[in-house]
Amino acid sequence: MRVPRHDGGMPKPFQKPAATPARIALAACSSTLVAGSAELQLFPEGEFRSIDGRPADAPTWRIDEALARTLIAAANARTNPYVIDYEHQTLLAKENGQPAPAAGFFRKLEWRPGVGLFAVDVEWKDRATAMIAADEYRFASPVFSYDTTGAVTGLFMAAITNNAGIDGMQEILLAAASMQFTTPTTTKEGTQMEELLKKLCLVLNLPAGSAPEAITAELGKLEGEIKKNPDAAAACSLLGAFTSQSATIAALSAATPDPTKFVPIAAMTAMQGQLAALSAQVGGKRVDELVAGAVAEGKLLPAQEAWARELGGKDIAALSAFIATAPTIALLTGTQTQGKAPAAASATGLTANQVALCAAFGLEQAQFAATLKAETTA
Repeated sequence: MRVPRHDGGMPKPFQKPAATPARIALAACSSTLVAGSAELQLFPEGEFRSIDGRPADAPTWRIDEALARTLIAAANARTNPYVIDYEHQTLLAKENGQPAPAAGFFRKLEWRPGVGLFAVDVEWKDRATAMIAADEYRFASPVFSYDTTGAVTGLFMAAITNNAGIDGMQEILLAAASMQFTTPTTTKEGTQMEELLKKLCLVLNLPAGSAPEAITAELGKLEGEIKKNPDAAAACSLLGAFTSQSATIAALSAATPDPTKFVPIAAMTAMQGQLAALSAQVGGKRVDELVAGAVAEGKLLPAQEAWARELGGKDIAALSAFIATAPTIALLTGTQTQGKAPAAASATGLTANQVALCAAFGLEQAQFAATLKAETTA
């Protein structure tokens, strides 16, 4: 039998109802009662079943040290002790009007590796001690909660019993335990909460099924914007803003643009492509002119042409600036004789340069030639 999970305390904002409610079980375990013992084994370690073959809605029940620590912490936090009654009469008292005397009480739980979970401070009542000693009761039957995997999640009470699996009794006891140990969430409330969360996700433009924390965070952002301009927020509603925006978009979509002010996107794209091609063509021609002129003026070496064209293709202004400041290399633009044919050697055998040197210093060509010849033969 499924019942809603109860976590205690106040619910968090926009908290979803549990998708998989906790289950309540009454298990008649095979641990034998010992008269006068202060210890009572409630669960064996690992996987286990009741002597009547339950559970039917989980692979098995199971408990390990980690799960036991949760139960031990809950026991330590309790004010009242756990009760041990007879045949779970505590659960049936409201139905049959019979008293539900306690067979015993316990407060402390202890985990024993390899064995299981024990109540270690059981206070048996005299009547229960006598009945256990007389072998009138043999088994302990804990009342506990478990999840879909069968993991034990909570302990509520226990009973001494012999027949926890009597036909028809188990369902009655489970129903009574569910009413006593859980707080049902009505189907109507759960449905309303689910619908509210769906609508909030839609309004806030969040993915369907977003966590409550994500919805709360988005609402916080909206609240912050409203607080920034409370006067404007008070003057309109969120629905009104959506309606106005939708109407504006519809009007813009239906309007026919003025052809004298607007052009189709396709036409604009084609025009941009043509402008780009034309710009590339003009730019390339300008680069060719700059490079050819610079080479002719002796401002660029032939080996620099490829570099200059690459620079011009990327930044024609940078190429123009470089050429404008580059010095002219005289060797590239003329000859040593300024375009004149070299002068013939003089009668003294001097070269044109040597003749020019004599003229510059006022030397006699014959004397200079004799001196030069003497120095050469020395």
